[in-house]
Amino acid sequence: MSLKVYNTISRKKEEFIPLYGNNVGMYVCGPTVYGFPHLGHAKSYISFDTIYRYLKYKGYKVKYVQNITDVGHLVGDADSGESKVEKQARIEQVDPYQIAYKYELSYFDCMDKLNVLKPDISCRATGHIIEIIDMIEKLIDKGFAYVTDNNNVYFDISKFKDYGKLSNRTLDNSVSGERIEIADDKKRPEDFALWKKADNGHLMKWPSPWGEGYPGWHIECSVMSKKYLGDTFDIHGGGMDNIFPHHECEMAQSTCANGCDFVKYFIHNNLVTVNGQKMGKSLGNFITLPDLFSKFNPLVVRFYTLLSHYRKPTDFDDNKLLEANKSYDSIVKALSKARNKKIDDVNKDEEIEEIKNKFLEAMDDDFNTALAISYLYELVKIINKTDDVNKLSNIVKFFDETVNPILGLSFEDNVTSNREDELINFIIKLRSQAREEKRYDLSDEIRDELIKMGITLKDSREGTTYEK
Repeated sequence: MSLKVYNTISRKKEEFIPLYGNNVGMYVCGPTVYGFPHLGHAKSYISFDTIYRYLKYKGYKVKYVQNITDVGHLVGDADSGESKVEKQARIEQVDPYQIAYKYELSYFDCMDKLNVLKPDISCRATGHIIEIIDMIEKLIDKGFAYVTDNNNVYFDISKFKDYGKLSNRTLDNSVSGERIEIADDKKRPEDFALWKKADNGHLMKWPSPWGEGYPGWHIECSVMSKKYLGDTFDIHGGGMDNIFPHHECEMAQSTCANGCDFVKYFIHNNLVTVNGQKMGKSLGNFITLPDLFSKFNPLVVRFYTLLSHYRKPTDFDDNKLLEANKSYDSIVKALSKARNKKIDDVNKDEEIEEIKNKFLEAMDDDFNTALAISYLYELVKIINKTDDVNKLSNIVKFFDETVNPILGLSFEDNVTSNREDELINFIIKLRSQAREEKRYDLSDEIRDELIKMGITLKDSREGTTYEK
């Protein structure tokens, strides 16, 4: 079965055929670094990491580029107003470059914990100002952009007939007020900013042919994807919330500046909800990854994310993560049993080969990790009912050579270290002391907190044991 991917441009699954033989160029919109990474980042970058891994598993030579937005992204995704990075810098009373670097480090630290591979090229918007100005000048020279009396530069969407094709919008329903604050010097509300004049209070600004200013949000990705992947490349990825306006605007300006198609396949992951509600700071359900990792193993978070297809929404709540933790542990325990009986000289086992083929067929069907993981439970059942050493060894080989490299998981006993076991036993000792001192409220609180972490205590005459 050939690999098929859902292309947002055509709104259907298409056979994946790279532009240049076995080489694949992939660009994914990276984070705007003004706060700690959150659940939405986990969903997006786990999804594209798995796509990256699977393409490499299939034998493609992949060049994966991801940007860091450290300038130009304004509050509310607006065309005028306050920069997200600068706003946070004022809150923390530090330089905006310190903010960008601080949260960039946090982002990569969290991605490491989720076993997300680093992109081949990670590029900052602030490192490409010269190229950004060059592309804007080209758009002006070609008549696709204009400079206002205020020394702002806008893209004229009336000059690009395919504007709205990606998001399936017409000009009549693409009014920028939906997500973009309307500036008063545009020819039409839908035009979007390429360069903005900086006022005296703006900290991040650069000289340009139009005076001191800073780039618009959309232009950076067009510039960096072109620099590292060329005028046209294979895959552009991001969250569904990037389709409009960000990717729509990227496609317009890149197509016009380069004089050719921008991207062959646009791939978008769905969004994250928390307890069935859209995640947001104003709703009080905004969960950062450092906070989440204080309660759950990051690999369990990754496993849970992959239990839903990347184009389906993922709903997070503690109970669902606890259930995912149990499922994850059941695979770990079964695989540990198989490893204990593993032999080196293995003959192919038809039953295991059939499951492997179904696993890969699921991945070939638009990276369907949810279906692929369902076949792992079949392997758990086989492990728990057989002592066939050759069969068990085939299962271990399948996990080591196929499952783990593709899904970015481990399923190893050492996921929970001896030090963690020692810590749990120490907490149990403190609970026992609290019970002896008749401090039952504290004893119950310790028990309940451990349950939230997926650790169940069992009290008996012989003492207290636990299960994870």
